[in-house]
Amino acid sequence: MKSGIHPSYHEIDVKCSCGNQFKTGSTLADDSLQIEVCSVCHPFYTGKQKILDTAGRVDKFNKKYGAMELGQ
Repeated sequence: MKSGIHPSYHEIDVKCSCGNQFKTGSTLADDSLQIEVCSVCHPFYTGKQKILDTAGRVDKFNKKYGAMELGQ
């Protein structure tokens, strides 16, 4: 690596709005980072994710394309 062209990489504190805190490596100039969602409170990781089916669009898609085979 060339010297003097890369940003410094150091450990920072990350704080989520849910109260979770952890440390990670970063090139940010600040020593802390405030985030809105993390793996503790994000619905994908908590298992509370819901698929919104507005007006049966998923069923409509499955009826139209669900029975098709690849190559057709």
